[in-house]
Order: sequence, then C-alpha cells, then structure tokens
Amino acid sequence: MTEKIVIMLLNLDLERPSTLGAPFFQATVAAVMDLQVEMYFAGDSTRLLIRGVAEAIHPGTAHAKSVYGFMQDAHDAGCRFFACAGAMEEHGLTRDNAIPQLDGVRGGGAFIGEVIEDHVVTLTY
Repeated sequence: MTEKIVIMLLNLDLERPSTLGAPFFQATVAAVMDLQVEMYFAGDSTRLLIRGVAEAIHPGTAHAKSVYGFMQDAHDAGCRFFACAGAMEEHGLTRDNAIPQLDGVRGGGAFIGEVIEDHVVTLTY
C-alpha cells in the first residue's frame, strides 16, 4: 500500500497561473489522508520558493487565494518542500530569500532514491 507521495515540480509554467494551484491542493489532500508528502522544486518552479514570488501569483480569476496560500496549506498539512541545488543557483534562490516553508535542499539522487521505493507514488507537474 502507498505510504508516501513524492511530487516533482519541473514543468510548471509560472506564466500560466491557472495551473499552479492544483499540485499544492493535491499535496494538501494527500497529507490530510495521512500520507507522507514531499515536493521537489526544480527548474523554473524553484522561483516559487523565493519570498514574494508565489504571493504575487493567483491561480484563479477571483484572486481569492495566492499560490503561496496554497503552498502554506500544503505545508501546514505536513507536506515538505525541497529545492534542487542547481536550480537554486540558476534562479536566484538562497536561504536568505527563501520562504520559511523550505525544508531543505535535495538533488536528483535523493529524488530517484525516493521514487524507486515500493510504497511511493510519484506525481510530476
């Protein structure tokens, strides 16, 4: 039985805000279902971990909740956020400008190590 969900955010397009809420909403749901949830931010999605970036993006036209609000919900439910070290440098993310929800830095080896486990389901966006 699945015990853990690992989510890779690699192909998100920050210029298409309507697509940015779903990964965090699904992470929240999985965490509330008592699954372990980890999100790996790679490529351009790493910018969402910079303070102020996700706060300025609203996935819905009503602007009721920012992407950062969805991220906070997921993190508060137990989802852990990890940034790719290479993407951090490429996109200007540092420990000093990161959101407080950033749990750590992990590379491709850590991601692959997680997703090959029998009890893990992987989602990619």
